[in-house]
Amino acid sequence: MLLAIAAIIAGLVLLVWSADKFVDGAAATAKHLGMPALLIGMVIIGFGTSAPELAVSAMAAADGNPGLALGNGYGSNITNIALIVGLTAVIAPIAVHSQVIRKELPLLVVLTLIAGAQLIDGELTRLDGWVLLAVFAVVMGWSIFQGLRNKADPMTGAAEETEVPAMSMNSAIMWLVIGLVLLVVSSRLLVWGAVTIAQTLGVSDLVIGLTIVAIGTSLPELASAIAAVRKNEHDLILGNILGSGIFNTLAVVGLAAVIKPLQVDPEVLYRDWTLMLALTVGLLLMGYGLISGKKAISRPNGVILVTVYVAYTGYLLSTVVSAATA
Repeated sequence: MLLAIAAIIAGLVLLVWSADKFVDGAAATAKHLGMPALLIGMVIIGFGTSAPELAVSAMAAADGNPGLALGNGYGSNITNIALIVGLTAVIAPIAVHSQVIRKELPLLVVLTLIAGAQLIDGELTRLDGWVLLAVFAVVMGWSIFQGLRNKADPMTGAAEETEVPAMSMNSAIMWLVIGLVLLVVSSRLLVWGAVTIAQTLGVSDLVIGLTIVAIGTSLPELASAIAAVRKNEHDLILGNILGSGIFNTLAVVGLAAVIKPLQVDPEVLYRDWTLMLALTVGLLLMGYGLISGKKAISRPNGVILVTVYVAYTGYLLSTVVSAATA
């Protein structure tokens, strides 16, 4: 048990560090190859913050732990909206200015509904996975087109100023490869520790994925949100969270299903997916000013989001305690 806990801690630390190095190497390589700064910000950096979820879910699916793969994808969305956006709003209200974000908010609601429709029959087949990946490709193409067309937008303007590490081409490729290899190693370490703890406590790997693993793999989003608050770049906070939500819903879950079809427990639909949808709709209403009258996530809104997250996590942990004492 102690070895499994140590594996989770070491895996999370290495996962976050390797994802950061992977992004640095990828961004610098893209710059050397002449990729526009805007696309580096939207594609490379956006992908990098979700690389931990992708690596962990892919590894979990390959190892035959579908609950962990699905729990990580959906749990990260719940964590990002309820905990990260909530905490950030408590620190400083998040104003919503970007037209791109106000378009992506309803898009994320639609994508969440599509994901829910796939869960009704109790499984995610390879065909379901390919559908999610195809939709992801379309959404990414649309987002890039919108970003290039609306360079004056607050969000895309900030994206153009994305800082790319200064390093030689050889160094960039070296860190790209090292980061990618360590992503795989750290994700395998994390999955092993999480599954071992789940088996020891007699709880599902779904619950472990929704809690410990989801929080750990959301650390890059938390770091990005804190940095954006300090720079007063509110649209970057929501832009990162929305981008991560789209990535998790489509690419992370889709890739896991393509690797190995996933059996879905009923509670994923009526408990986890339902909360994910409710939080996404709530974020939409806040962003459009339909709750407070202002297009912003206010401090009271932040308190509500954090309270929901604490209550949800408390409920999940209570199931762990019940299983351990049964």
